Amino acid sequence: MPDRARIAVALAAALALASGTAEARKPADASALVRAITADDLAATQAALAAKADPNARSDYGATPLALAVNTQDPELVATMLAAHAKPNTADADGVTPLALACELGNAAIVSHLLDAHADVRAAAPDGTTPLAICARFGPAEAVTRILAEGAGHETPDARGQTPLMWAASAGRTEAIAALLKAGADVNRVSKGGFTPLFFAIKSNGPAATAALLAAGAKADFRGPENTSALQLALYQHNYSAAALLVPYGFDLAARDREGKTPLDAAAEGGDATLVKLLLARGADANALSGPSTIKWVTEANFGVAPPPVPPTPPLLWAAQGGHAEAMAALLAGGADPHFVAADGTNVVLAAARGGSDAALQVALQAAPDVNVANANGFTALHILVSGRPFPELAAMLRTLAAYHARTDLKSKYGTAAEIADKGLSGVKTIFRETFADGTGAMPPNRGGQHVAARP
Repeated sequence: MPDRARIAVALAAALALASGTAEARKPADASALVRAITADDLAATQAALAAKADPNARSDYGATPLALAVNTQDPELVATMLAAHAKPNTADADGVTPLALACELGNAAIVSHLLDAHADVRAAAPDGTTPLAICARFGPAEAVTRILAEGAGHETPDARGQTPLMWAASAGRTEAIAALLKAGADVNRVSKGGFTPLFFAIKSNGPAATAALLAAGAKADFRGPENTSALQLALYQHNYSAAALLVPYGFDLAARDREGKTPLDAAAEGGDATLVKLLLARGADANALSGPSTIKWVTEANFGVAPPPVPPTPPLLWAAQGGHAEAMAALLAGGADPHFVAADGTNVVLAAARGGSDAALQVALQAAPDVNVANANGFTALHILVSGRPFPELAAMLRTLAAYHARTDLKSKYGTAAEIADKGLSGVKTIFRETFADGTGAMPPNRGGQHVAARP
């Protein structure tokens, strides 16, 4: 204990003893003690206690003086209150004990002071949450170890059936996970919601936590309440590092998730080229189409409502419309067909035009060089770019289309690209004219090339 803390404890003890022998000392107004603690004023707190302020009198809003001291994050102030006989196990109006509050705030020294004063490590909040669970998620690892040593139940679940290990996993707390596993926590226990600690780790976006649980024997083949696999959950969460850890465990790479996407579709859409390459190396089909989901939909707070079905789409188009050039290149190297055309006429070039990335557009045009290909509405890549708002890479993408001889006079359902640009937002119009005008402000009738209709 620091010297200042020892002095505070000794002084508080002496004050308590003196207050017991003084004659007819009038109790102080408890609000003076509350004000002193709230201001983190050690001297004023000692003075209030010396004047017989009740260390256990609740404030007007239900907090105990000890809880207020814990909230200051000042270990000396907490030690002073404990030495003055503040009760360490009195919960506030919400049922939160000082130990639980200290765990949430993550101050190991205060946790230690409370445990030295015999704070109850098993005292749960009204929802069943124990100090150990809170400390596992928020507190320092040494506090978790100390609470476990004091007899806290390492498997005690809260009202949702979530154990301290699940709390630690949900925050990616690897040191807390290690301490709980050492104490015997069940790495494959299932919460009432149908999730194991591994699922909580995946949702934390912490790959280290996922790796720790897998190394401890977590079942990678466990499925959640809607038949969701751990790999699919990682992809839902865009936790591509965790997904990469899971791929070697032999998942069905053709299985479609709740949105009808295969793991390769999801990785391509997210633009994680490393994961795309890993999935291809494990045998994922570069040309498999998204389609009907294999997931049994269950309404769940984590997801809200069921998404609409997606049209059959290969991974290359998912990557293109996300603007992910590196993922596109990996897919093409892995055998993706650059000539696929969707039912609405969209091909890789048109998909890339929606992706907002000039690098992706260039990859698409190198793979499928027809810059004037159109979809079912007659929209070419140029129509698509001039139909929206300005964005950072618009000028570069228009220059790329111009270099490939994009035509400005091809008619779509809503007019030519020049007409759409002229009627569109001023920023788009300006960039379009700077790219395609002949110097007089007039639009050329044709930049060359031949229009090729999209395949049905």
